[in-house]
Amino acid sequence: MTKIKYVLLAIICLTLTNCKTEEHEFPLDKRYWDTNDYDKAILELRFGYEDDEKKPTFDNPEQRIIVEKLTDEQNFKVVLKDNELGIKHRNAVATEFFEHWKDMHQIYQATDRKDMYVYDIEMLAVWQYGLSLQLDYFKLGNDEILESADDPNSSRVKNVISSNIGTLIDNYTIYLDEINEEKAFSEKGKTKLADGIEKYFTQLIKLYPNANYSGMKKKAELMLKKSESDKIKSSLTKLIELIDSKKKTEE
Repeated sequence: MTKIKYVLLAIICLTLTNCKTEEHEFPLDKRYWDTNDYDKAILELRFGYEDDEKKPTFDNPEQRIIVEKLTDEQNFKVVLKDNELGIKHRNAVATEFFEHWKDMHQIYQATDRKDMYVYDIEMLAVWQYGLSLQLDYFKLGNDEILESADDPNSSRVKNVISSNIGTLIDNYTIYLDEINEEKAFSEKGKTKLADGIEKYFTQLIKLYPNANYSGMKKKAELMLKKSESDKIKSSLTKLIELIDSKKKTEE
């Protein structure tokens, strides 16, 4: 009987070991994540979780570091802002980060049965990471064009630069589309959405004060009429006023 008990105990232990859920792994010991780290992290976050399994969130004390690492702007700034590195190299790295960011968008898009975002704060953190990244990404691309051009002041080069800045502005304007889904956000989410407009759009306009923001202004005006959130309305009003102030300066 004793032998039978030991055999049964061994079988139970083996079964429990095999049924144990494999832990998710992320390079949390690294100070900065490079693009290889993002490869693994994005793959794990997109496809490594069961449908009913909660993904890392900021309000989870044990897992918030994963989201913080994922959306840490210093991961790309430590390379892209390093003037000791060549423009071509930094531009290539920026392109890799940009491609990874597009994949990151798929991680926190889930909605519940009431059409509310399950991860609104995390989704917006990913969005804002991308807004910051694009400022460096497009600037480095334009800097490389100017550096390699025979005549940086030629109309052809100026047109390419202007077109790239226009694309950047269009990409930022897409962020305002999230206001169409305002009802899907929590109050904290609406605040974070508004904060993103005030912080990153101000940086954009400061970097390119003479660019054409007419499309962005029109979008902001439409969203201002549609929004029911005082915080979002306030951020849109400030954005419109900032764009108008740049026009008056030009005049």
